[in-house]
Amino acid sequence: MADFVERTISGLTIRIDRTLCISTGNCMKVAPDVFEFNGENICAFKADPADIERDRLIDACDVCPVDALIVMDETGTQLVP
Repeated sequence: MADFVERTISGLTIRIDRTLCISTGNCMKVAPDVFEFNGENICAFKADPADIERDRLIDACDVCPVDALIVMDETGTQLVP
């Protein structure tokens, strides 16, 4: 499986760095409709993640203690971390 997984949700590009994830589940506590653990207990996108409020999605990525979640806006500007 790739080290990075990327998806656009609510107009934001979210990238998961699978090599950094330490499985705290903090992102899932904030956005359980977007993130889940895969079979290796690593953060993954749900199969069909719902569009959610941008601020909540940004917050869900920002709570990652190891910066495994990267958020970019429509212009490519990195918002998190």
